[in-house]
Parts: sequence; structure tokens; C-alpha cells
Amino acid sequence: MQKSLSLRWLEVFQLISKSGSIQKVAAETGLSISTVSNHLRSLESALGVDLVDHTRRPMGLTPAGVVFARYVYEGLMTLKRGEAEIRSGSWQHATDLRMALLDDFDNEVGPELFQFLSTALPRCNFRHYTRPSHEIIAKLQEQKLDAGVATRPAGLLPDLIEYPLMRDPFILVVPAGYTGSIEELTKPEAPLPFLRYSRDHTIGKQIETQLTRLKISLPNRFELECNQSIIGLVAESSGWTVTTAASYHRAQRFHDKVKVVRFPGKSFARTVSLFTTNVYPAATSQLIHEALQKSLCHHFTDPISARFPWLAEEFRTLPAKDL
Repeated sequence: MQKSLSLRWLEVFQLISKSGSIQKVAAETGLSISTVSNHLRSLESALGVDLVDHTRRPMGLTPAGVVFARYVYEGLMTLKRGEAEIRSGSWQHATDLRMALLDDFDNEVGPELFQFLSTALPRCNFRHYTRPSHEIIAKLQEQKLDAGVATRPAGLLPDLIEYPLMRDPFILVVPAGYTGSIEELTKPEAPLPFLRYSRDHTIGKQIETQLTRLKISLPNRFELECNQSIIGLVAESSGWTVTTAASYHRAQRFHDKVKVVRFPGKSFARTVSLFTTNVYPAATSQLIHEALQKSLCHHFTDPISARFPWLAEEFRTLPAKDL
């Protein structure tokens, strides 16, 4: 009699196929190394074929393992979609939402969004996180979040669904008392140092890419993760920075001590989007997207566009279909 396959065996095999390490799978799942190994051996025994080359480190898939891994991935994704539909077949019945926001939106958009969702999704349990974009994307890909608002990264995200939210243009922020030319600031011997965003973060990488395109090379004296710290240092005349309209807007307590300047040369922008896993129900995702757009208009694009009319065309919300 053919032995039936355990769902747990399949889940463990999928994790091993990704990491190539029983030890890593044990650490990720909380299972013992021997239990993970037994699950894999049981699956191979039931199929009558080796799926993994146990002599290699990291462990590689055999030709049979490569074929089977594709079917396991598709099968488990189908089950996850089915579970999501059962738990949340329509947005009124959503029962769980693990969501992360960029810290730019945590003070104003976050509370307003979750107040709205608590009424719109009366049965839903919420877990809210604040993270930088690259961590939000990573946690979504690891299925540790259901949804997240983050800057669109450069690479493709085949396992995620994107709902564009906002075009956020890059600008220069300089001390209010600075009277020199912008051209002077972009020279290595500039009168004020350039305050960089951490290049571990998506925003920092985007700025560096654009500076490289423009052949602008600046000393790396200051590199910071915190937006408030960067704008605060500019306010103290300790340097200047390239940031986005939304990031500038968030640092409102420093606005009277800094001034905003159009980015010299060809303009560029980041796209802020709502990302969800490809198993999260579309109806709930669309509800979240619509609520976020209204909040971003009210708290960000409308006030900034009114204050700086030259930003109105570039700083705007995006319909979900604009990819």
C-alpha cells in the first residue's frame, strides 16, 4: 500500500530546498535537527527516490528533487490561497492582518489607517510594525507579514502583489541661512558636508544610484539611518541632504530652519507602494489601498503641493493600475 504524504514533510522539504540546510530549517521552524531530518527521510522513503543530495553542503536538490520542489511550491501556495479565502473570503470577514509601514507614515497615516480598518474589519486582529523598506519586503517574502507599505526596490518581486500608492520626488534640503549656489554643494570641496542616508536602506541606494549617474562623487563623512536626525543636522547648519518630499514633510519641527530646493538636473522619484503576499485576498488589499491613498493625500501630497506648487505635478498619489 502506498504511503500517504504528510503536509509537514512537504513544508519541511520546501524550506530545505530553499536554504540547503537542515540546521537552518530547524532554527526557523523550532523543530529539532533530528526531527527535520526524519521528515525529509520519511518523504524520500514514501516517494522511493532521493530528493536531496545529502553529500553536498549546502544540500542541493537531485534532478527528481528539482521537479518535485516545483510541484510542492505550487501545491502549498494553492493551499495557502484556499486558507486565505476561507478565513477572509470577503473583506468584511478578514480575521488577521500583519502589516508594516515605513516610519515616514507612522505618526499620521498609521493611526488613521488602523482606526478606519478596525471599523471596516470588525473581526480582524491587527499586528502593526514599523520597519525600513528593505526589511518590510524581506518579511513579506518570508510570509511573516500580510501587507506592507514600502519603497519599490530595483529588482523584481515575483512572489508579491504591488499596489502603487505615491510618487515621491527627491529634493534637496539645505540650511535656511545657506546663500551659496547648489552647484557648490555638489563638489568634493563643498562648504557644507553631504549627509547621506544609510546605503543599507532602499532610499540611500536610490540616492547613490542617481548621484553616480550624474557623476557626482561626494566624501562619505556622515551616513545615517534616521530621517529626523538628518533633517535635524541640516537645521543646525551641519550639512545638506538629498531626501524626498514625504521624508521632508515628516520632519515638520525643523521646517523653519531649513529650505527646500529642486533637485538639480533630471528629476527622479521613489514609488511608494502597498505590497501584499500573493495569497492575501485582493478585496482586503484594495480596501487598504483606498484608505491609504485618502490618508496620504490628506497628510502629505495636498499640504506639500499647496506649500510648494512646483512639486504638485511630481508629488502625487497613484492609481493601483499605474505600475
